[in-house]
Amino acid sequence: MRNMPWKDFFALVVSIGVVGLGLGATMPLTALTLDQRGVGTDVIGMITAVSALGILAASPFVARWVKRFGPRATMLGAVWAGGLATALMQTSDNLFVWALLRFVFGAAMGVLFTIGEAWVNRLAPDNSRGRVVAMYTTSFTLFQLVGPALVAMFNGRVAWSFAACGALFLFALPGLALMSDGGPAHEDEADGVRWQLILPRMPMIVLGAAFFALFDTLALSLLPLYAMRHGISAELALLSATVVLVGDTALQFAFGWLADRYGRARVHAACGVMVCLLLPLLPFAVHTPWLWWTLLLLLGAFAGAIYMLALVACGERFSGLSLTSASAIVNATWGVSSGAGPLLTGVLMQTAGINALPAVMWAAAAVFVASALWERRKGMLT
Repeated sequence: MRNMPWKDFFALVVSIGVVGLGLGATMPLTALTLDQRGVGTDVIGMITAVSALGILAASPFVARWVKRFGPRATMLGAVWAGGLATALMQTSDNLFVWALLRFVFGAAMGVLFTIGEAWVNRLAPDNSRGRVVAMYTTSFTLFQLVGPALVAMFNGRVAWSFAACGALFLFALPGLALMSDGGPAHEDEADGVRWQLILPRMPMIVLGAAFFALFDTLALSLLPLYAMRHGISAELALLSATVVLVGDTALQFAFGWLADRYGRARVHAACGVMVCLLLPLLPFAVHTPWLWWTLLLLLGAFAGAIYMLALVACGERFSGLSLTSASAIVNATWGVSSGAGPLLTGVLMQTAGINALPAVMWAAAAVFVASALWERRKGMLT
């Protein structure tokens, strides 16, 4: 790691971290404001899901924008778009206007995450890629955790709350301006934006991203309900989602170190197997407090490592614009899984029973493990 361009790395981490802070504040603020206006949870869910559509809409164009404008300019534009879309929510109560602004917001976030993930992979040396990407994902999650706390702290005390959230994004601009503009765009690859050539080379990456997007969204949205239906108080049920995020945050560097030392593919598959072993214990652990909290910490850690190592795998397999295209596919996968997964799971929990939640998570993790076995059989694992 001695040859790392640390100035660029820290500027990128801080900039994306600030974006995570704004994201972590904007999402609960949107839901809370709509709820206070008497809007139903179904409409709140749809307004929230529009962001995923924005991610999907922007994903096919990111590599082209990067090639034309450069990664830094593209990210600066996305920061301005995300900040303004958030601030403008202050000016209207119209739900259609809010949906449009959330769509723009999601597109901006998709651009930022696609380029940021590709850029950190470009900066990372091959022999320490796991640790470097882990530092990036850990920092983002830490910043994101602060966002809801800011909303709780200033709720009702700040008159222009959405304008304030929009301004948070602008604090990412100085860090991005300090970065050199040699990001993941300067290898002239004519096929770099053709997802048809990229996607067949990344089944395990895509399914790992899909699993974690599903897991993360369900942990934040339906896990508290699952806990309450099993008799846990509302306060502790809400804390359950936080504990999952803490587990995701705390152990990423350790998994990155293991991947650098023992091989990414081996650690990646092992994390999937551990999730499959732990999830069936969830219905039994819910009535034993120490086991419940321990299990949530471990699930958050192993699930988060699956996503972090999927980003590492992108850096192992792709470079230049191909890397940007692969990152765009990962973020498009996130949009699909985080949008459709909770809708399907909610229906299953209503019709088949509350334990459909861990069952859906387990099925997604099992598909990921199956993809790891398939890649090993095909000789694709590195």
